[in-house]
Amino acid sequence: MTEIWKEIFSGNNLALLGAALATLLAGIGSAKGVNMVAKATAGLISEDPNKFGKAFLLQALPMTQGIYGLVTSFMIIFKMGLLGGSATALTVSQGAYYLVAALPIAFGGLFSAIKQGEVATAGISVLAKRPEATGKSIISASLVETYAIFAVLVSLLLILFA
Repeated sequence: MTEIWKEIFSGNNLALLGAALATLLAGIGSAKGVNMVAKATAGLISEDPNKFGKAFLLQALPMTQGIYGLVTSFMIIFKMGLLGGSATALTVSQGAYYLVAALPIAFGGLFSAIKQGEVATAGISVLAKRPEATGKSIISASLVETYAIFAVLVSLLLILFA
């Protein structure tokens, strides 16, 4: 039984778990954020289809966290040697390191994408009533992005300098 646990919790599996969490959690946040804005956009363009272009920009903003999570996953997989290199067996501590390095963007991406979706949804309301103020709504939603950028920077720096 102990041998099975050693195989399950191998260094490589822990690193892959980190990669999976980075993509999965940041992706869930992005999907939730985009979904919120898409619903509001659908209501807006049913009344005025000409506002789709500006609404689409607000809708696309929460997608970036999912991209950050995916990039982080690729970096972990690349550092493991699974992409174009010779794969190496990681120790449990090395695998745990990559798992922990993935957590900032995993959770930062999850929560910031959802919050960015909420701000962008409010921006759709602004676009409906005052289209000339859409730029301010985009800036407001972009401010939430700052925390996703901090999270991905921490994750990538930890991975790159491992």
